[in-house]
Amino acid sequence: MTPTEHAPHARDRAHAHGHGHAHGHGPAAPVSAHLRKVIAAVLIPFAAAVFTGLVVLWPDGTPPHEHSGLGLDQQRESGRVVRIQETDCGQPGGGSGQRSPRGRPGGGTPQGPCEKTDIEVTSGKDEGRVFTELVQPGASRRYSVGQRVVLAYAPKAPENLQYSVTDVDRKLPMALLAGVFALAVVAIGRLRGVFALVALVISFGVLTLFILPAILQGSSPLLVAVVGGSAIMLIALYLCHGLNARTSVAVLGTTVSLLLIGLLGALFTDWAHLTGDTDDQTGLVHGLFPQIEIRGLLLAGIIIGSLGVLDDVTVTQTSAVWELKDADPHTSWRKLYASAMRIGRDHIASVVNTLVMAYAGAALPLLLLFSIADSGVGTVATSEIVAEEIVRTLVGSIGLVASVPVTTALAALVVSADRHNAKKGKTAKGKGKGKGAARARGVPAQSRARHGGRRRRAG
Repeated sequence: MTPTEHAPHARDRAHAHGHGHAHGHGPAAPVSAHLRKVIAAVLIPFAAAVFTGLVVLWPDGTPPHEHSGLGLDQQRESGRVVRIQETDCGQPGGGSGQRSPRGRPGGGTPQGPCEKTDIEVTSGKDEGRVFTELVQPGASRRYSVGQRVVLAYAPKAPENLQYSVTDVDRKLPMALLAGVFALAVVAIGRLRGVFALVALVISFGVLTLFILPAILQGSSPLLVAVVGGSAIMLIALYLCHGLNARTSVAVLGTTVSLLLIGLLGALFTDWAHLTGDTDDQTGLVHGLFPQIEIRGLLLAGIIIGSLGVLDDVTVTQTSAVWELKDADPHTSWRKLYASAMRIGRDHIASVVNTLVMAYAGAALPLLLLFSIADSGVGTVATSEIVAEEIVRTLVGSIGLVASVPVTTALAALVVSADRHNAKKGKTAKGKGKGKGAARARGVPAQSRARHGGRRRRAG
């Protein structure tokens, strides 16, 4: 083969390689103007409704209240451990201001010496004041000199009992871990990772500035969760994946799945007589703000907890359908749906297991208590505190499973009905037939054109 005859083939191969590379790493293929109008006709009213809900329900801030001194509702100050001395646990108190932090339950005489810990208050009106805590040998938390701690301040208590250690200061390790996470996301995700971090910050802002204060002001927790979750979904998906038809289909699939989760959650929490008041913190919130609907709070938690995993599933399925259509533009809707569902079934198996294990891991201490009490599986599963987690897990999992066929069907319908892709498929098919006919006769198309011209000139 001469260099002249080789050139067309080289150009064909280069074009094919560049075409495949563009689809693998470039933006989503555009869709027709007609299809964009159809998607906009659905999503624009939805986005407008979400924005209206944000405006109507937007709170004036967290309602003020006096600290009750219970649980997390305490006035906090900072402190620092300045001295630790070993002392005999049986010896009478070593002076005023001594407190004994909570140790391990189980009774019995403590084995080994106690630690007399002097702690200095480093914030607030009593900055510089020193008080003493007696750490028992069986206590789960130990201190070291110089360690930063979090103090609870009870102004109405006797002076020697006003301050106590409630926690340790974890700002440095938590900030360092957050920095490592951000670096990993940006290093691997690059610009897409930066957008993901921005979306995460905005999502946290919606949660802390809208969802939580609105619930505390007495708005319906379910309605607030639907509006706030929808706002988070729109912002996160479009910011991370771009304003295009592919992302819009993922938004539609996520919305349908969230609606299903909300309906199932409302049905089964009512049918199973779940109150949502299963721990001390929930009871404290209800005691401080009686206007909050606790069952609605449970439903709100189910919806918000399912949102992040739903986004992952719907985006993955939509991208799979788009890539399959791009690889074979003239494939039928049924074949496209079946191919994408094979990918989705693998995703279902992994995601459902991940969600169940996440809930089981969070409830592990509770499950251990039931195991220690030698309670039967039926007794454990039907107790309200465990049944609440089971309903939360199963309702969320049903929504995740349903999101796969729903999103796949929507994506397959959109790309199959797209006039732009249909024309591209016909064009590619026609070019393929022309090139195939030329190659079937063993003569390159350009060479045949030259020989034909010579025969016409000779005639």
